[in-house]
Amino acid sequence: MSERHESAALLDSVRAAAPVIREHGAETEERGRVSRETLRLLDRAGVFRMAVPERFGGLDVPLARQAEVVGEVARACPATGWNMTVWLTGAVMAGLFPDQAQKEVFDGGAARVSVGFAPTGHLAPVDGGYLLTGRWSYNSGCHAAGWDCLAAVLEHPDGGATGAQFFALVPLTELSVVDDWDVSAGRGTGSATVVAERVFVPAHRLIPYEGGVSGETGERWNTRVPGRGYGAVAFVMALYAAMAAGIARGAFELFLERLPGRGITYTSWEDQRQHPLTQQQVAAAANRIEAGSALTDRVIRLLQERADAGVPPTDAEKAQVRGRTAFAAELAKEAVELLYSMSGASVIRRSAPLQRFHRDLVGFSLHALTQVHTNLEVQGRVLLGLDPGSDIL
Repeated sequence: MSERHESAALLDSVRAAAPVIREHGAETEERGRVSRETLRLLDRAGVFRMAVPERFGGLDVPLARQAEVVGEVARACPATGWNMTVWLTGAVMAGLFPDQAQKEVFDGGAARVSVGFAPTGHLAPVDGGYLLTGRWSYNSGCHAAGWDCLAAVLEHPDGGATGAQFFALVPLTELSVVDDWDVSAGRGTGSATVVAERVFVPAHRLIPYEGGVSGETGERWNTRVPGRGYGAVAFVMALYAAMAAGIARGAFELFLERLPGRGITYTSWEDQRQHPLTQQQVAAAANRIEAGSALTDRVIRLLQERADAGVPPTDAEKAQVRGRTAFAAELAKEAVELLYSMSGASVIRRSAPLQRFHRDLVGFSLHALTQVHTNLEVQGRVLLGLDPGSDIL
């Protein structure tokens, strides 16, 4: 089967599974992790093979198709969409490591890799590698991941920090997970704390932090496969914007499902659809979703053009990616907020999925990397002829 037909079949499989994934959304939130049935359906569809190189049995589909799939998953379950964004980013980052590490992670053709971007661990040199110790909070999807890509600071042999930062690939079986994910939004992501206590990491499972973020390291599979060198930050931001649009589309569908038979309490309006304000706000919500999606598509086209040419985006272009994707996600969030505000008091019932879509997207927008004003500042600095003001590009 050609790559085009195989990736189209993948999207069709996800869409076919979406109703069941949506049904399990409440269970995902209650369990504080993605439901087993959802994981089974996604695994069967092949989504955990999307970012895995073909030479390891993966599908290696382009960013645009991965974004479509993430959007469809998020349309059914926001928390699962968030975790897909993280796992795919982790798989892309694993593809930046030396070949020996890639074989370990990608064995079998599918992979779920969580990521701890904050360098809250330390690495002590020992024969053949390093001992990793630390704690990483907000480690999304760790319960269902096979590997974790964790940032840490290297120590001098005498115990002092060198200041050099690295990403270390560690099997989840060698980490402990702290059950501390007690939150009001995104509970289903299972973003608990993972702990490493003197875990041995062989030298081939380390790459420099800067190379991991930028996607520019010495040994990576995407130097041999044209068109896949996106850079981790640009990649995750593009998927985040696609995920936000997917959540908004799911919320739009849920809003429409609630409308039949609904009037406007304490007024003479017996059909909310007939009210001009409802009509205007529904149109405004729909247009926000479409505008944000169009902006995201433009970003993805730029990243694919640069990847196909084998030339990384400039820092100015990376800053534009951060600003545009965060703004696109903000438009999606505004759309959900409009729909939620028109849904009446009954929408706050836990049995109404729309309230979960609203809570989750608002919560996701608070992440340090996704906050709209921070990203617009980075973009705005470049537009004004200044440096981006951030190394996380």
